[in-house]
Amino acid sequence: MNILLINHYAGSPRHGMEYRPYYLAREWVRAGHKVQIVTAAYSHVRTRQPELAAGGTQPLDEVIDGVAYRWLPAPAYAGNGVGRVRNIWAFLSRLWRESARLAREFRPDVVIASSTYPMDIWVARRLARKANAKLVFEVHDLWPASPIELSGMSPRHPFIVLCQKAENDAYRDADVVVSMLPKVAEHMRAHGLDLRKLHIVPNGIAHNDWQGEPAPLGADLAAQLAALKAAGRTLVGYAGSHGLPNALDVLLDAAALMKAQPCTFVLVGDGHEKARLAQRVRDEGLANVLMLPPIPKAQIPALLRTFDIAYIGWQRVPIYRFGIAPNKLMDYMMAARPVLHSVEAGNDPVAEARCGVTVAPESAQAVADGLRALMACPTEERLAMGERGRAFVLAHHTYAVLAQRFIDALSAKAVR
Repeated sequence: MNILLINHYAGSPRHGMEYRPYYLAREWVRAGHKVQIVTAAYSHVRTRQPELAAGGTQPLDEVIDGVAYRWLPAPAYAGNGVGRVRNIWAFLSRLWRESARLAREFRPDVVIASSTYPMDIWVARRLARKANAKLVFEVHDLWPASPIELSGMSPRHPFIVLCQKAENDAYRDADVVVSMLPKVAEHMRAHGLDLRKLHIVPNGIAHNDWQGEPAPLGADLAAQLAALKAAGRTLVGYAGSHGLPNALDVLLDAAALMKAQPCTFVLVGDGHEKARLAQRVRDEGLANVLMLPPIPKAQIPALLRTFDIAYIGWQRVPIYRFGIAPNKLMDYMMAARPVLHSVEAGNDPVAEARCGVTVAPESAQAVADGLRALMACPTEERLAMGERGRAFVLAHHTYAVLAQRFIDALSAKAVR
């Protein structure tokens, strides 16, 4: 099967996030399929951008671990303003112009639109029709519901109106709809989807990233964490983006409530809120908080294994009623760490796997109480929680399993 995957933000181990397109495509290639990823040459979520030739005006083709990438020129931007809109427009318009040639040269059997925002469905539909291929719409987050509910955008804003048109068209025209979020059926039905088209394929982990000995931490970081553990400190860890959705202010508030407890809060990563959060730590004298820069992805397993408890938190927002599918939670579980989960959502993998404690979101007292409960657990009980989480991921969330579920969805009989 020839699979053409359109994902504006696709990354790779060489470039950084997003990893899902790479991991799915790699499994599909291993299973004997041919995959072409088409993506933008600039994305804010990558740590490294591809280097285009010819002054950055021509596409770049390269193969990464058997997966073909085509990077299309798109301007750099910062934030979520006009610059990002220009970047989206540049990518989609370039792909529209090249769609006939791409359909002719690659001859896809399946075209997948998978760019977070839904407007790529129109280009994917054009490609699918030219190639007489099956059209698939993959949903990461519900747009325009997400920018309306999380950013307060008006439903009458021209960009939101455009997103709504694209979402409705996608549900009408796609042969298959794949969602990472598990509780979307009624929303999609309300916007015109025949639910026989819907398949749930959540996020996951690449098993081989966790096999063998992990890449070691840098000597200074390893010594710093070892010294804390030797001093009898319980390490409460967070590894990931430092943004508003990650509810790290709540974690710092909990740290303030737990100054007398023998625990240290270790926050590793970067993001828009990192500088402000670090200033909070300094201003409030939170000596039990250690803020560290991001580390290479290969070292994440080693880092997580130093944590005694792993934290993941969310804001209390209605959009999570459709479900959550966080990558970092899969990493925590794969590292066999007991998890403190601060959330109110349509699903809760921590409760489902019985691998930790779930508490209310946006409540520092609830987070502190949950951490105290976990700290009071016998070591053997916390280890058992971690092992249940790891077993759950291995059974349901490896990319080998998820890639096959996706192929099964592609093979489903089209609904017309």
